Amino acid sequence: MWSRYQKWLYLVVLALIWGSSFILIKKSLIGLTPVQLGAMRIILSGGFILIVGFKTLKSIQKEAWKWLIISGFLGTFFPSFLFAFAETEIDSAIASILNSLVPLDTLLLGATIFGIVSTKRQVLGVILGFIGTAFLIGEGMNLNPEQNYWYAGLVIIATLMYASNVNIIKKYLQEVPPLAIASSNFIAIILPAFIILLASGFFTTETLCNPELKMSMLYITILSLFGTAIAKVLFNKLVQIATPVFASSVTYVMPVIAVIWGLLDGEGFSLNQAFATIFILIGVYLSQKRTKKTLI
Repeated sequence: MWSRYQKWLYLVVLALIWGSSFILIKKSLIGLTPVQLGAMRIILSGGFILIVGFKTLKSIQKEAWKWLIISGFLGTFFPSFLFAFAETEIDSAIASILNSLVPLDTLLLGATIFGIVSTKRQVLGVILGFIGTAFLIGEGMNLNPEQNYWYAGLVIIATLMYASNVNIIKKYLQEVPPLAIASSNFIAIILPAFIILLASGFFTTETLCNPELKMSMLYITILSLFGTAIAKVLFNKLVQIATPVFASSVTYVMPVIAVIWGLLDGEGFSLNQAFATIFILIGVYLSQKRTKKTLI
């Protein structure tokens, strides 16, 4: 019985964590530049992960390392910077809403590149979720016409990277333990992130003496521990016990959490957006792969 509900538990926990990540990015940008935020997020997250997961590296087969390195850059490295830059121009809730494109991207890339078959039910779920996302985006543009939506393209690029990472884990890293995947990812990307942080001017007097740096570091630490380190391990496990499309559908629930945080922070939210979330949640339910033997 537990195995039936396990994937839903992972989905809810990840939605709560990642849905809160966007407001933490927004708050971290008060005292950090996007480059500094992205690099610091990777370094702190990598530190947390490697403390508990470094010993798992010896269990990884040599042939898996190529995909683990690619997974690290696509699933963590580049998106960390892309979202930081995007949120300098668009609201945290809008960034989360755009992130809901991941399941659609996962379905399309899985079918065209990775050869992973999806059911008609999953396709319908993704389409409904995408429709709800489109309504949310359109309403967000009406509420915030002053925002530069060219920066939304950075989020869309990140969703394509996330979708590729999901399919890579499902097809090539199914036998690698989730903690080992996360640890190897950060082994590959933590040094480049540190080099970027050094080049960003973070260790200059101007940055270190910024009175807003202290709170930004608190936010980025919370984001790194929960939003990246812990959530990455949970997500890797979810990908392994569920379908790629179901795992990526966590991005459908995240906007609900992100919009609530945005509302509390003074961002707008309308009745039309509430109706759109209904489509999104229906899409989450339908996107799971259902069989005659399994009810959920």
